[in-house]
Amino acid sequence: MDAAITGLQEFLERGGPVLVVIMIATFVMWAFILERLVYFGLAEKGHSKRAVREWSAREDHKSWHAHAIRDQLISEVKQRNYQNVELIKTLVAIAPLLGLLGTVTGMVSVFDTMAILGSSDARAMSAGVSRATIPTMAGMVAALSGLLFSNQIERMAQHRTAALADDLELGL
Repeated sequence: MDAAITGLQEFLERGGPVLVVIMIATFVMWAFILERLVYFGLAEKGHSKRAVREWSAREDHKSWHAHAIRDQLISEVKQRNYQNVELIKTLVAIAPLLGLLGTVTGMVSVFDTMAILGSSDARAMSAGVSRATIPTMAGMVAALSGLLFSNQIERMAQHRTAALADDLELGL
């Protein structure tokens, strides 16, 4: 266990401070992704069933007021289904930008080393190159993994909201 922690600390040091920000953003993104998956696995059906029960208990399905109540029930479930989806998509979009920030800060470090030493010594520049490449890779990995799940979660939200709208029959 100590070796894993030491390895992680060394990796974070080689990647620089931007890598820590990427790691935090990735953890937050995955916390929201897991929350949404748990929601769709456990709680979403209960909210949809409650809306269907509430709609079925009404005798009036034809009036303007009934249609407004139906729209409200669908909207409430839709709001729950889409909760945190935009935040997940934002974190997915930010991850490669943070990686690019790491690239820029790493390259600045390389140029600083070249300016101080007055040469292009590969060993002296290696720390800056690590600070340039590791955050880029981390940002792309975080974005790609998050993109797959954010698209799936958004499709689930769309599908389940549309299914609820179909379940709440209109009396015409």
